[in-house]
Amino acid sequence: MTESIRGIVLVGHGGIPRGCPAELVTKLKKLEGQRRAAKTPKSQEECDIDRQIRHWPRTPDTDPYQAGLERLAARLRPLLRDAHFSTAYNEFCAPTLGEAVEQQIADGANDITVVSTMFTPGGSHSEYEIPEDMADLRARHPNVTLTYAWPFDLGKVAAMLSEHIEQCRSAPAGKGASGHGVAGRGR
Repeated sequence: MTESIRGIVLVGHGGIPRGCPAELVTKLKKLEGQRRAAKTPKSQEECDIDRQIRHWPRTPDTDPYQAGLERLAARLRPLLRDAHFSTAYNEFCAPTLGEAVEQQIADGANDITVVSTMFTPGGSHSEYEIPEDMADLRARHPNVTLTYAWPFDLGKVAAMLSEHIEQCRSAPAGKGASGHGVAGRGR
């Protein structure tokens, strides 16, 4: 019997970095829309543009979303003990979910759980695209256990949000629960 080697992939939405030409994003979205409407595989052009945007140079200033997901990942990583851990992005940023899972498998993980930062039901990424990617990965790796930790328990999400609201309400004016500046309170 093979020893189970655990992996976790945290999937965020992904953001468009500042400086990336808007024409590239517009072209990518047009190609995606056409493909979905026609129910055809990705064209080489769509793949090339997607890759170009995902690998656009980034810094915390040009892609604050990526920097934010990596800060969350840094907080989550120590809570997962000895599991392999990586981040992935649904769009606009690298690595893709498939790339992150493939890398974990190459590194020896054979029991991988994927979790999204997108908590609410109804979103196309969490409800459809990630499950489709997971099905493709399962077909390619039948000897690897791939689990999608979805949907979230909305009671637990609501409790976390409620606690966060109360922390922000009791924080000094202009500071959020994390100590970072927040938008002013209107009265």
